[in-house]
Amino acid sequence: MSAPERIPPRSVTTDTAAADLLAQGELTVRGRIRDASNAALYCTVTHEGREAACVYKPVAGERPLWDFPDGTLAQREVAAYEVSEATGWGLVPPTVLRDGPYGEGMVQLWIEAVPETELLALVDAEEPGPGWKAVALAEVGEGRTALLVHADDERLRRLAVLDAVVNNADRKGGHLLPAAGERLYGIDHGVTFHAEDKLRTLLWGWAGEPLTDEARAALDGLKEALKDGATLATRLGALITSAELDATRARVDALLASGRHPEPGGEWPAIPWPPV
Repeated sequence: MSAPERIPPRSVTTDTAAADLLAQGELTVRGRIRDASNAALYCTVTHEGREAACVYKPVAGERPLWDFPDGTLAQREVAAYEVSEATGWGLVPPTVLRDGPYGEGMVQLWIEAVPETELLALVDAEEPGPGWKAVALAEVGEGRTALLVHADDERLRRLAVLDAVVNNADRKGGHLLPAAGERLYGIDHGVTFHAEDKLRTLLWGWAGEPLTDEARAALDGLKEALKDGATLATRLGALITSAELDATRARVDALLASGRHPEPGGEWPAIPWPPV
């Protein structure tokens, strides 16, 4: 018997074969991801001679959240993937909702990060240097502060728009995965789509700035895709509540109306804790 074909971590978010493999393949648990706040299992998935590494987060391992009482983390993770795919940006690894060894859960393609890519930094300066955007001042100990900055990177800028649409309440530095082929992925979208404004992110560097033409085009496409009866709207309707779906539509409308990246609202902590 020949060894299964291994799917490398590459540009696969538009490859339906990757999602099909995740949905149909046999899951084998290889270990637990220890630093995850909810149950997250490192697995392999195999089907018809193909194999890939993946993450399996069973619903049974989720901790209840008082401020996200509806649905599940797994459903919102899949919903974020669906919206990402609709933008055409492929910012979320292929993600499906399926049954597994510990019941229903989210299964997502494992992405190997390129560690030498620098997206965030603390600098001893009042202004960011060329190629960087300021986020906020941060305490670094002994009464000292430093400026938290992120790269002025078009991939991050797309992710900032996606986060605004899905209302991401937890965009931390550790959720950014630069990958081979100059790809960038965002992961851990379990606290998204709330009907109330809960955007918390490290990607505030473009706050108040005009959206790019590319972003406006993507938002126009989302507006159409979110109309009743459209494929995306139907898929999201099975994953989030009707109120959350309506709020998603309203956020897209608001971004198009303002033509600008959102700014912190002041009623909700703007930066997640811990930030990494």
